[in-house]
Amino acid sequence: MEITWLGHACFRIRAKEATVVTDPCDKSTGYSLGRPAADIVTVSIHDRAHDYAEGVAGSPRVIDGPGEFEIAHASIVGITTYRGRGRQIESGRNVAYVIELEDLRIGHLGGIGHVPTSDQLEEMSNVDVLLVPVGGGESLDASLAAETVSLIEPKLVIPMHYKTDIEKTKLDPVDRFLKEMGATATQPQAKLSVTRSSLPGETQVLVLEVKR
Repeated sequence: MEITWLGHACFRIRAKEATVVTDPCDKSTGYSLGRPAADIVTVSIHDRAHDYAEGVAGSPRVIDGPGEFEIAHASIVGITTYRGRGRQIESGRNVAYVIELEDLRIGHLGGIGHVPTSDQLEEMSNVDVLLVPVGGGESLDASLAAETVSLIEPKLVIPMHYKTDIEKTKLDPVDRFLKEMGATATQPQAKLSVTRSSLPGETQVLVLEVKR
């Protein structure tokens, strides 16, 4: 499996069974997707920073709500969560996703703004790779993101939704999250290539560079 960060909360997850693009963003974020092709698009929040599905090529199936889905041999579970610190619909709905491909479970938390509840955590159990917002705003900040990681216990953590030289949204830099995690800043990687056999024994943080 190959995971590439396209900016903000958008990733391309390319596997043998299917290609998934998460939370495609428009240029208001500062990022330009470059029209990636996909079989499936997941949408966490209905705003242009997360639901620019028309920017994805290939006539993908769009999933934008909670439930269980089987598409192109991919198994996807959408979990209702919320934006902001309150765990209430008044904060705005966010849908987190667990995507199963190539015997791996990928968790994409979208724009979640609170530490998941016990029921939500149960649906996120056994996640191997976690894509987590860390830059604050209406989404998790560094400390809440680190707490969420400690509860989900993934093998690999990829931060997203933080300040870069491209990002136009007012967010914190990734360094704050790395400090909370006790992780050493390393050179960002262009992409993650991972299999079940290559997963680390303990949680590791991997920073990806934005595909330009």
